[in-house]
Amino acid sequence: MDEAAKESGGSQVISQLRKNQNIEYRGRIRSVESYFNSINKGIDQIIRVRGGKEIKVTVSSARLKVSSHSKKRFVIALKYDGENDYRYLVATDLTWRTQDIIQAYTLRWLIEVFFEDWKLYEGWGREAKQLDEEGSSRGLILSLLFDHCLLLHPEQIARIESKLPAYTVGSLQRKSQMDVLLEFIR
Repeated sequence: MDEAAKESGGSQVISQLRKNQNIEYRGRIRSVESYFNSINKGIDQIIRVRGGKEIKVTVSSARLKVSSHSKKRFVIALKYDGENDYRYLVATDLTWRTQDIIQAYTLRWLIEVFFEDWKLYEGWGREAKQLDEEGSSRGLILSLLFDHCLLLHPEQIARIESKLPAYTVGSLQRKSQMDVLLEFIR
């Protein structure tokens, strides 16, 4: 996590911990799950997910030494309304507020969707035609050109003008394939 923060200019790095990950508190080692279950009860809060919908969550946090990291981290127990189990977040910058870390974490799924879309539809996964660094740069250039072309797709333009979330490359590809198939059948 420290290396990722350093590579990004000292940015906050947020990740997840497994529930059995060890933390140290007052000289005692225990799992992060047992710490939050026994010592620190959660508080109900309302958060805004990806800048839109508001949802209820239960949150608890502490600055704890994470044993595998050999340093103190900001650790957050987070449970969405309707879930039984907590998920445990960990952040590198101890100066941030709990609420800010949670809000930043909600944006993570936008990035995950982007990466998944790239792997599935733009030759980054098993479909890569050329390996190594040269193949990666060619694939990147082609995928960015393709993305640029799909920004001009009529339905994408309509969504952007309506201030709606843009379609992923994969969903536009599937839609275009269906349009071609229907046109062929006609």
